[in-house]
Amino acid sequence: MADYEFCTVERDGPLTVITLNRPEVMNALHPPQHFEMDAIFNDFANDPAQWVAIVTGAGEKAFSAGNDLKYQAGGGKMSMPASGFAGLCSRFDLDKPLIAAVNGLAMGGGFEIALACDIVVAAETATFALPEPRVGLAALAGGLHRLPRTIGDKRALGMILTGRRVSAKEGQALGFVNDVVAPADLMASAKKWAAQILELSPMSVRASKQAVTRGLTEASVEAALKAQAKYPAVAAMFRSEDFVEGPMAFAQKRPPQWKGK
Repeated sequence: MADYEFCTVERDGPLTVITLNRPEVMNALHPPQHFEMDAIFNDFANDPAQWVAIVTGAGEKAFSAGNDLKYQAGGGKMSMPASGFAGLCSRFDLDKPLIAAVNGLAMGGGFEIALACDIVVAAETATFALPEPRVGLAALAGGLHRLPRTIGDKRALGMILTGRRVSAKEGQALGFVNDVVAPADLMASAKKWAAQILELSPMSVRASKQAVTRGLTEASVEAALKAQAKYPAVAAMFRSEDFVEGPMAFAQKRPPQWKGK
């Protein structure tokens, strides 16, 4: 377990588990934590031995209550790394998959962290909202853009313009939650999702994530198909040892030995 002030980081083989660790303030984030998490995600991105990450919150009440408004109101210096809220929400070059294990309240920036992840596993007790307009703010760390792209503009505006809270079950029905489980089963379920990803070639997983995220910015499916061969992670997959190992293992009727390179 790595030594950080506002988070804990555990590594289990190729899996990294990042836990927001300020339960006394519902895991709300302040600028020092944004910069700490920027370093954590930099390390995860740059470590070839780490292939998948889970993000969760300490305690049973909150994944994250979002921005630490008391810190802000108390005159704390406000600043942000280029990677954005939680060192993640403006990080658009991370092709390794992220799983949010939402253990309680995911309010404002906390919900935006979950939306910046690729898969969201939620405890039955989890609650989601973008309540920023209630305190004179707006969800400008990605929520106003990721939520409509995930569930459609009408459904998203129904949440954004009212600031209403949505249960985990409704979140699953709306489409921003992948799985809802009992609170006691949350981390086991998140790790099960991670294990399924880890059965696959990490080069293929990264190429697939990059093709999806970059392809959504193309003007059409036709444009995305034409552009995808030039995406760096796709090109890296074609050059990789895994690209040879996968078909060879299939032909030899044995489990593949992925190298991630």
